[in-house]
Amino acid sequence: MSQQAAHPRAQTVQSTRLLACGIVAGPLFLTTWLIQAFTREGFDPTYHPLSMLSLGKVGWVQIANFVVTGALYVACAAGMWRVLRPGRGGTWGPILVGLNGIGLIVAGVFVTDAGAGFPPGAPAGAPESISWHGLLHEVGFIVATVSWLAACFVFVRRFAALKQWGWVAACVAAPVSVLVIDGWPDLDSLAVRLVIGSAISFGFVTALAAHLVRRIHDLAVASNRRLTAPQRG
Repeated sequence: MSQQAAHPRAQTVQSTRLLACGIVAGPLFLTTWLIQAFTREGFDPTYHPLSMLSLGKVGWVQIANFVVTGALYVACAAGMWRVLRPGRGGTWGPILVGLNGIGLIVAGVFVTDAGAGFPPGAPAGAPESISWHGLLHEVGFIVATVSWLAACFVFVRRFAALKQWGWVAACVAAPVSVLVIDGWPDLDSLAVRLVIGSAISFGFVTALAAHLVRRIHDLAVASNRRLTAPQRG
C-alpha cells in the first residue's frame, strides 16, 4: 500500500482513538466515585458532594479522577475538531468540550474546603470562609458546567441542520434536565442531585463521541466500497 493511501487510514485511527477518550471518560469518573463513595471512612454519598472526596489522606484519588477525566475530554475535543471541521458546530463544539475538560482539571487541582464533618474531624457545618483554592475549585466547576451547557446548544444547530431530530431532542433534553436537577431548591438532596446531573452530562458526551466514531466507520466503509467498486467504461 502506498504512503498516500495509508495516510487517510492513519488519520481515521488517530481520530477514533481521540474520540474514544470521550467515550470512557464519564464511566471512568463515575466508577471511581462510586468505589470511593462506599469505601471512604466518614463519607456519605447522600450528604457529601463528590468534590469532598478530594480531601483527606487518599484525596489524591479523586483529584486524579478529576484531572484524568478532564484530560480525556481535552483529547476527545481534539478528535471532534478533526472530525467535525469544516461544518456547523465544528469549531465551537470541540472548543467548548475542551473547556469542559479544562474546568474539570481546575476543579481537581484546586480542592474544595473541608466541612460537613468530612474528612473525619472537620467542622460539622459549612466552612466559615472560602479559601483561595476552594474559590478556584468553584471556578473550575462553573467553567466545566457552563462550557458543557453551551456545547449542547451548539450541537443543537448542527443536528438541526442535518435533520437528525433524535439528536436535536437529546441536545435540548440533556441540559434542561441538568439545570432542573441541579437547581432544585432542596439542600438535603443536593449531593445526590449533583451526581445525577454529572451522570447526564458525562453520558451525553459519551454518546456523542460514540456517534462520531460510528460516523467515521461508516464513512470509511463507504470510501472503501467506492475504491473497490468495478470501474465502468
